[in-house]
Amino acid sequence: MNYIKIRYNTKSIFMKCEVIFLLHIAVCDDEKNFIASLDDLLQKYAAQTDLEIKVTPFYDGSELVEKYDTTFDLIFLDIQMNQMNGLKAAERIRQMDEEVSIIFLTTLTQYSLEGYKYQATNYIIKPIKYARLKAEMDKWRKRRPQGDSPYLAVSSPSGKYRIFLKTLHYIETFNRSLLLHTEQENIICSKSMKEMEQALRSKGFARCHTSYIVNLFFVKGVKKLEIELITGEIIPISQPKRKEFMEQLADYWGDFL
Repeated sequence: MNYIKIRYNTKSIFMKCEVIFLLHIAVCDDEKNFIASLDDLLQKYAAQTDLEIKVTPFYDGSELVEKYDTTFDLIFLDIQMNQMNGLKAAERIRQMDEEVSIIFLTTLTQYSLEGYKYQATNYIIKPIKYARLKAEMDKWRKRRPQGDSPYLAVSSPSGKYRIFLKTLHYIETFNRSLLLHTEQENIICSKSMKEMEQALRSKGFARCHTSYIVNLFFVKGVKKLEIELITGEIIPISQPKRKEFMEQLADYWGDFL
């Protein structure tokens, strides 16, 4: 049975959402024949389970990192590759995406403990037969959360990121860009405040200032024209927006009382 995944349209990330019925899987291996074989096995699994699976191939870890797509749900990642091996690629991926599942591919078992540093879902010894792939996919789908945490997929000068809304404290204008303040780091994004406000509407965020959008979950209190967050951060609230913001905050808090 298909399940629904909500994600932002990759052509207009902040303008609208779309509902899709698919898994987006990356396969990274320097053997083209192996990738083709694994793609066939995944499509066989898709047909038997009534899923739509999109497979995106990569032929080296450096290519995967450079072209990383935050809509990936699962990555099959070969450990032994020439330019950038799978362990190094996994380290870079974890800096961009903490949630994507990674299954390492290898012909040796000696890497198993090392790979778990990068929250590996599992290991599969090559070559792969359909019975093993099916068992692994069934197990992964069973323990995978049924509902995805809402997120923004953004591009910045330092790369592509999947930012989960529950980790996003607030957004502020920064030169001609936006600065997204998250639990992990601050990320620059080229979208406009208007586009971001529209994308976050009805998702627990509110515009408190021409230059600020805040996650209401993190608001501890409001004093005059300042908002204090539970993290200790202080952000401004403008007089023209104060009344509407306080109404939105009261509605938000009311839902939890």
